[in-house]
Amino acid sequence: QVQLVESGGESVQSGGSLRLSCAASGFMYRNYCIGWFRQVPGKEREGLAVVDSDGTTSYADSVKGRFTISQDNTKKTLYLQMNSLRSEDTAMYYCAAAESPSIIVLRECASKITASSDMEYWGKGTLVTISS
Repeated sequence: QVQLVESGGESVQSGGSLRLSCAASGFMYRNYCIGWFRQVPGKEREGLAVVDSDGTTSYADSVKGRFTISQDNTKKTLYLQMNSLRSEDTAMYYCAAAESPSIIVLRECASKITASSDMEYWGKGTLVTISS
């Protein structure tokens, strides 16, 4: 069973930067897709960025150029570097993953930004608050 634990959320001022971490464990297969999503109460969950086990990354247009997703396979940790933060970035941020013995999970990874329900495993989230 894949387990995901997010950390790094805090309150920062607008224009600042923050790095979120997601400790991942329990993957059974080599092929996976893992990424970051966020949600504001009363709004739909929003996909931000994903990376597959080959290292291919994809981003939502809303964060492209400001957010960077990366993974440290040695530490089994996923990161989200967030720069030029805005008040509208305030949300609960979640790490989510899907794995498969098939490489299809790699081919479909980018699509999971807009199809978050396809992710099988979710962390409990970390809260990011941006103050102006």
